[in-house]
Amino acid sequence: MTSVTEIAPDVFRISTYDPDGGIQFNQFLLRDDEPLLFHTGMNALFPAVHEAVARLINPAELRWIGFSHFEADECGSLNQWLGLAPNAQAICSFVGAVVNINDFATRPARPMEHDEVLETGKFRFRFRQTPQVPHCWDAGLLFEENNRLLLSSDLFHQNGDVEAFTTSDVIERTRQTIREMEASPLAGYLPYTPRTGEILHGLADLEPTTIATMHGSAFEGDGRQALLDLAGVMKETLAEEPT
Repeated sequence: MTSVTEIAPDVFRISTYDPDGGIQFNQFLLRDDEPLLFHTGMNALFPAVHEAVARLINPAELRWIGFSHFEADECGSLNQWLGLAPNAQAICSFVGAVVNINDFATRPARPMEHDEVLETGKFRFRFRQTPQVPHCWDAGLLFEENNRLLLSSDLFHQNGDVEAFTTSDVIERTRQTIREMEASPLAGYLPYTPRTGEILHGLADLEPTTIATMHGSAFEGDGRQALLDLAGVMKETLAEEPT
């Protein structure tokens, strides 16, 4: 079952729960003069996500398709969206464009530089290059400046069929999820590199008030503190002890 929740004005969370994996897969549609979809979902999710988007806009009018990094749940159905929306274009990091997307996709991506801004009408998206945060060399995130909304991809991952939106602190859920992943065959899901703390502190400096995560509840509140807390949790649970 796929649900749609408006988490900010004209910002819609599209969520499908996978009971086998105990995980939600969330996409975010930002309805504007030039609509933007962040995350496409896997190919298998395309019919459900397409139906949800069609409740909100004409899918053929989609203009931008964003995602953090090259992975099935991030951009697996990208080519299906490019096929039905003739003016749609992927946006991603320069590395993502030249290493993955321009070979994978049916149309070239628009590569984004660090701190480059894309305006879609009332929304203003600032691109932050975040290599290996949450993971993958090509990773990057979008911050919508007018609503102070961070599209955070796998950061703040919370397992389970949780509520769409919360004002409660999500850091303990995230800590538990990281521990569960590290104790499973999926260990290494979130790497911790010499730049992880710096990147998370840079995102905190944006002072988001809403964090839209791919897996779990969207969070409204002190996003700066949440990101600083996440930096601490990741260092505590993932950083290698000095030898």
